[in-house]
Amino acid sequence: MNNTRQQLEHLAEIRALMERSSRFLSLSGLTGVWAGICALAGAAAVYYYLGVWPFSGDETYYEAAVQGGKWGLNYETAFILIGLITLLFALVGGVYFTSRKARKKGLKVWDHSSRRLLVALAIPLVAGGLFCLALMYLGLPGLVAPATLVFYGLALVHGGKFTLGDVEYLGMLEVVLGLCAMFFLGSGLEFWVFGFGVLHILYGIRMWFKYDR
Repeated sequence: MNNTRQQLEHLAEIRALMERSSRFLSLSGLTGVWAGICALAGAAAVYYYLGVWPFSGDETYYEAAVQGGKWGLNYETAFILIGLITLLFALVGGVYFTSRKARKKGLKVWDHSSRRLLVALAIPLVAGGLFCLALMYLGLPGLVAPATLVFYGLALVHGGKFTLGDVEYLGMLEVVLGLCAMFFLGSGLEFWVFGFGVLHILYGIRMWFKYDR
């Protein structure tokens, strides 16, 4: 009986070692919460720039954008700048919370599994970023919010194979939300807020209770 128990324990240890070597397990739930907060702050900056309230409708958003010029910036430059600042703060917070969790668990942040995860995420994200810049250049800003959700979701689905499986489910939700937003272009910003803000916060809280406590 003792031999059987020892063998099962050894098998569990081997399985854990294999999982640590193939998957990035230091992703913190607080990273998702922080990313969601940053997204909500970025969306608030966009609403402030436009001078409108949520659910104002496509025509109101468009008129506010083309007639705006707050901070001495046209709407394309303002949106790109707000997006980059939001992304920067989200990345900095993500690195901090992930590094902190890795230290607590005695794991390395930068290893083979994290490099694989980074590459898996980067391909759809870079493609999506260029695609969205093209949409802005072609004068199709209404498609940017749905496109960012779809490409980001695809990145999570792709990257989820190299980290916690829950990430894949979040990615699927983001893709579905982005596709739905394609049919409600007048509410694209609201879909963006829900996908990058609310879903991230809910996902992060769930991940924290499931893996971090």
